Amino acid sequence: MQETQVVTYSPRWLKDFSRLNEEWIEKYFKIEEMDRAQLSRAEELIIQPGGEIFFIIHNDQAIATCAMVKHGDGYELAKMAVSPSAQGQGLGHVLMKAAIDWARSKNADHIMLLSNTILTPAIELYKKHGFIIKNLGPHPDYERSNIEMVLEL
Repeated sequence: MQETQVVTYSPRWLKDFSRLNEEWIEKYFKIEEMDRAQLSRAEELIIQPGGEIFFIIHNDQAIATCAMVKHGDGYELAKMAVSPSAQGQGLGHVLMKAAIDWARSKNADHIMLLSNTILTPAIELYKKHGFIIKNLGPHPDYERSNIEMVLEL
């Protein structure tokens, strides 16, 4: 059995980035225009401007992912997804640590994220890693977003 590992973006994993995110978004919400753009043009919109995409690979399968999207002096933690078959194994914590450590290595000032309060396990995960609520209520980028959180680095 292969060891579980965290890897950064490679075109090999691009379809998994879309698949993993479409799974959770369609379960709770609907795919929005910003989702379509980031999932179909990840290299252009996330990697090339200075961001990164992380994957957790187990037995040569991508089972979890998240992106760090460059925004000024910081990053947005976006598109975090864990395969339903791999949930409950602490993979969200592994992704969070990798993303936060990476942002610190880039001398980022902060990490922000957008989410929805119905995603209680995700909100609790973010709080455990030091994110605090910055704003509650609608957000112009996503119809589903009703909470903005930030982690000052």
